[in-house]
Amino acid sequence: MSIKHPVIAVTGSSGAGTSTVTKVFENIFRREGVNAAVVEGDSFHRFDRHEFKRINAERAANGEARLSHFGPESNLLKELENLFRAYGECGRGARRYYVHDEEEAVRRGSPPGTFTPWQDIPNGTDMLFYEGLHGAVHTEDVNVAHYSDLMIGVVPVINLEWIQKIHRDTNLRGYSKEAVMDTILSRMPDYVHYIVPQFEHTHINFQRVPVVDTSNPFIARDIPHAGEAMVVIRFRNPRGVDFPYLLSMIQDSFMSRANTIVVPGDRLDIAMQLILTPLIWSLMEKKKLA
Repeated sequence: MSIKHPVIAVTGSSGAGTSTVTKVFENIFRREGVNAAVVEGDSFHRFDRHEFKRINAERAANGEARLSHFGPESNLLKELENLFRAYGECGRGARRYYVHDEEEAVRRGSPPGTFTPWQDIPNGTDMLFYEGLHGAVHTEDVNVAHYSDLMIGVVPVINLEWIQKIHRDTNLRGYSKEAVMDTILSRMPDYVHYIVPQFEHTHINFQRVPVVDTSNPFIARDIPHAGEAMVVIRFRNPRGVDFPYLLSMIQDSFMSRANTIVVPGDRLDIAMQLILTPLIWSLMEKKKLA
């Protein structure tokens, strides 16, 4: 952890909705004039798309368990830990990008499914912002969570998470429903061992809970929209959180536990703005004083 060079990590599994939280942070950074160095979690995958498919094809032919992007074998977790530590110490480090599609390929100058070259993070950034699968991971070998100043977990209930992944991967990335289901099944052990435990370490968790039937996510024709969900917001340490203020500002919100507030899904954006903006202020104020 660092006062001069803070690190923020948004963590959640594929299809969980971390991009929604990321957009809120981007709006806050722009509004408050914060120059954040953005790091994408996919850039710390160990294998590019072609190599990942090749390895898993070989494993399947040999009757071996497939690799998943959730597990340590498929990711550069030590390098991620080193980046968080180095940035916290001196505000420097190296990052790259994973190219998801043709649109990104034009912008990044690398083919889809590949990585751009590693480049140094520019001097003078205010903080590091990470969004991906492993922003709060803690195993016997690495402790990424130790070097994060603010960790946000994005945790929809599992069936909703699967619905969101199925719709994204079939509609936007061209995968068949059967292929997505196979991926979900193959990575479940890594999900249990490396994704879920992170939410013990995150400072705030946003968990979206639908209020419509999601009992069979594999036949759902639509993703439940914001008005069809509630969001459970859990603070690991509620000390200093002005719950009466939040309840007064967020219509139809209520507290379910001493450290938990529940808000309507269509008021998640304002809730995140109210909760996260003061945290950014605090990090920047401490940075200036240091």
